Amino acid sequence: MSNGAWTDEENDLIVADYFAMLADDISARRYSKAEHRRALLPLLNNRSEGSVEFKHQNISAVLKGLGEDWISGYKPAFNFQMTLVDAVARWLALNPAWLERQPGLQPAAGLREAAQIWIGPPPTLSNQPPPQELDQMLHIACKFDVAGRDERNRALGRAGEERVLAHERAALRTAGRDDLARKVRWVSEEDGDGAGYDIASFAPDGLARLIEVKTTNGWERTPFHITRNELAVAEERRSEWRLFRLWNFSREPKAFELHPPLDAHVSLTATTFQASFH
Repeated sequence: MSNGAWTDEENDLIVADYFAMLADDISARRYSKAEHRRALLPLLNNRSEGSVEFKHQNISAVLKGLGEDWISGYKPAFNFQMTLVDAVARWLALNPAWLERQPGLQPAAGLREAAQIWIGPPPTLSNQPPPQELDQMLHIACKFDVAGRDERNRALGRAGEERVLAHERAALRTAGRDDLARKVRWVSEEDGDGAGYDIASFAPDGLARLIEVKTTNGWERTPFHITRNELAVAEERRSEWRLFRLWNFSREPKAFELHPPLDAHVSLTATTFQASFH
């Protein structure tokens, strides 16, 4: 069996096959990993079934770094070659509809009946060390500007805000505060994006909650963009402002909240500069 480096042609073949399985997986269509593997093996350079399985796990890891869905049955395996990342990027460039799809964006039961979202601790407060693969994941996310892609995906952002709006109302009703639930406002939808937060809500005791929603289909450590105005409002109204990070949105939405100061949780990197003429 071949132990040499995978060629670009082999990487392209296995990436295309992986996405075919992933499309079935996301759509809950039945498929056979073994059948896919048997069909793929003759096209490769004398690879073993084990090497193909491990390469599938590598692809899962690449997709995790890209903030994308992956096949849960192929647990991400890291320390892959960047040539595999390039192969995934080539497939996505040739199939732009994949990134334009909007899985999971339609509330299944209507906004009023939407269940509350599972909210856990931020990664910085989970009492777990950062994953060993974090540097590799962040390198991929930076190279392909995953944060910028999520920010530009207006349908994703709007759907995330709509989902958090339903969550806030449901949480208040559960706490017996129907009066406050009726007052929750979708500020970015009603007034525009200039407020520095998306949703004006309340805690059960009546205190204001100014919620900025950041949504991704990726994992909890997927980077995100935040504006200067959002940071300014976070500083001015520390006791009220919250960043609601909604992740794994297309499959099983989960979330955590960050309270100011944000630099206690994340590294803030300037990505654009204002240019003024002399």
